[in-house]
Amino acid sequence: MKVAIIPVTPYQQNCSVLMCEETNKAAIVDPGGDLDEIVSNIKRMGATPERILITHGHMDHCAGTAELAARLEVPIEGPHADDQFLIELLPQKTGRSGFPHAEAFTPERWLASGDSVRFGNVTLEVRHCPGHTPGHIIFFIRAVQLALVGDVLFQGSIGRTDLPRGDHATLIRSIRNELWPLGDDVTFIPGHGPTSTFGEERRTNPYVADDR
Repeated sequence: MKVAIIPVTPYQQNCSVLMCEETNKAAIVDPGGDLDEIVSNIKRMGATPERILITHGHMDHCAGTAELAARLEVPIEGPHADDQFLIELLPQKTGRSGFPHAEAFTPERWLASGDSVRFGNVTLEVRHCPGHTPGHIIFFIRAVQLALVGDVLFQGSIGRTDLPRGDHATLIRSIRNELWPLGDDVTFIPGHGPTSTFGEERRTNPYVADDR
């Protein structure tokens, strides 16, 4: 599988393009903005977009979703339905923040723990990981030990919980109960910043290390 990580929006949010090398089919995860840059990367990879996947409803992760889905003519899947209120607020939020105007959207499928998503011959497992937002999900590709965790976990940090319906204790439980059991060798792509592994964060992350 090929992966392109594209920092987008003034928040430098990591939009990921995942491509199945057997079929060249692709999934775009969290297209928050800068859609021309995302589409250029898809073309450079020689990928055929098959679906858009969303981890949570904050605008830097999903403000470009409705426009990109229309442009590429692909379905949207995710996040969990508990983030619907955030997606419905996108037109207001983007207008107040200086982001380009974004339309709200309704995904073809809301996702929950135990669901799976496919593109090409790649399967992504879904886990509900609330705390940063109530409907935050992560995607895990077991075959290549890769997780896309949005704003749940970062290298050396965790997602903020002071935004609407965030909860610190819930976020810590999500990390320890949903991420750590996937294995120390799992590499993760966070919503912002560099990649890391769950094992490294269990050793060194000041918020969720095993000795905390």
